[in-house]
Amino acid sequence: MQQVIITRPHQDAQAWAGSLEDAGFKVSLFPLLELSDFMTATEAPKACDLLLQSQAVMFVSANAARFLAKALTLTPEWLTHLQHGARAWCTGPGTAAALMACGVPESQIDQPAHQATQLDSESLWQVVSNQVSPGMRVLFIRGADESGAIAGRDWLAQQLENAQAQVQAVAAYRRVPTQLSPELQMQAEAYVEQGAVWLFSSSAAIESLMSQCPGIDGSKAKAVVTHPRMAQLAQKWGWQQVTIAAPGIPSMLASIKSLA
Repeated sequence: MQQVIITRPHQDAQAWAGSLEDAGFKVSLFPLLELSDFMTATEAPKACDLLLQSQAVMFVSANAARFLAKALTLTPEWLTHLQHGARAWCTGPGTAAALMACGVPESQIDQPAHQATQLDSESLWQVVSNQVSPGMRVLFIRGADESGAIAGRDWLAQQLENAQAQVQAVAAYRRVPTQLSPELQMQAEAYVEQGAVWLFSSSAAIESLMSQCPGIDGSKAKAVVTHPRMAQLAQKWGWQQVTIAAPGIPSMLASIKSLA
């Protein structure tokens, strides 16, 4: 039975795990990033004010939606604004589902077309660029890194600024590398030696693993990634067997099987 290693944070891992187990794979969870609350009670009203002044709000991940909703529990007008005013932008169905779970109607959400070959900022721009005009306010809801600096996609923000939109960003959660014990570092190397396939949906997860496990043998390491930029990073770290999965579980399953 082919072993598959899911590296997503615990909040996101179960959906993939269930689908992969149903397909007959042996699944191990090996989270390489940890997520936590970031926005303070003092910062939350300020973030809400920025959102209420925006014509579009870009959620960079499902966790951006979940953590923002949690942080703004006491200021529900943010949700009213997204229900009846501002557009909610995202790059994929997982984030769209999280937004709808928070109460944002599907009719207010813009995301890449279902047939898009990549669910990324470039595909989203094809959908939303006609909404953008000079002076439009767009707020990005992102994560912060371990230093507290806002991290996330920059390409879309650059396109918006080129179109003379006003771009701002707030961090709704903190994302830090999971600190791997010596035992976990040995386990990671063992997974590689055993021919397990690693699933990466974040470049930060690849950096987290390789910065702590430099002894991994790239000639034996197998990875399925969800974007070409992640493939380039894995190959930079020496991974020789890397496959890019198109959006959707069926493509991911096919990519895993191609490496088995």
